[in-house]
Amino acid sequence: MQVFHIGVGKLEDTKEIPFRNENELQNLIDNNLKEIFGLELVKPQYTLEDLRMDTVAFDSNNNAFVIIEYKNTANFSVVDQGYAYLNLLLDKKADLILLYREQTGKDLKKDDVDWSATRILFISPEFTKYSVRALNIDLPIELIEIHKYANGSLVLNRIEVKKQKGTASIEPVLKSSVIQKVSREVKFYNEDYHLEKTSNELKGIYQYIKEHILAIDENIVIRSRKNYIGFIASTNFVDIYFSKGKLKVWLNVKKGELNDPQHLTRDVSEIGHWGNGDYEIDVKDEHNLDYLMSLIEQSYKKNLT
Repeated sequence: MQVFHIGVGKLEDTKEIPFRNENELQNLIDNNLKEIFGLELVKPQYTLEDLRMDTVAFDSNNNAFVIIEYKNTANFSVVDQGYAYLNLLLDKKADLILLYREQTGKDLKKDDVDWSATRILFISPEFTKYSVRALNIDLPIELIEIHKYANGSLVLNRIEVKKQKGTASIEPVLKSSVIQKVSREVKFYNEDYHLEKTSNELKGIYQYIKEHILAIDENIVIRSRKNYIGFIASTNFVDIYFSKGKLKVWLNVKKGELNDPQHLTRDVSEIGHWGNGDYEIDVKDEHNLDYLMSLIEQSYKKNLT
């Protein structure tokens, strides 16, 4: 990826600068978790039994814990390490609850947490092709490339992996008792999981919205969570919830910052909701889809800055 600085009348190529070490990378992300990923920092450098986790975070939109691992090298196994963490967390739920209470001062009960939505993020300047190919089945593991540039820019790129159910190369791994145990409790929510909940008419409307969102920027990534499908640029800028009678769309824009002259959105800044942002709109039919896309594009632009 080329990054340019706009100089006087011309573009100047900006060189990539390597991170000095993993600590520099971790401190940068941990200090900006809310802005980048919408996550709450619970504790960095947390040791549980014989495993040390770089960062424990909490996803309040999905009521789930997220473990983040930082790597300054490409050579590591995301599957083995990821499942080792997941297995330990599911065995030690009470420890995670206690940690959250101690670190945040907030109340949290074990039943408040959606343990099926637990996931692992690996953040590194580079991943090997073997790490990427190892994720060609449904796993609660995400890979994010990160690059730092001389002009002060930071670029994060979520690696999209084409999911394939149970290829021959991965079957021996899937038979391990650890992975079978984790797979029973941690669920992978894909697009089909959500589409099954709604009508054929709304499926068509969703496809229209999806195609127009992806046409905005080829780098937009789709992520399915338990309660919604999120569209991500640098962070979630629109989330969509599915029901039989309507699609519920949340725009990741702060209250008072969305230009909505038709007043089709609802202020949910003081109301509990799953998606990101303070604006919500119900979509029941094809009316106002072009107008909806104008609102979504506003959210996209605001979440790039």
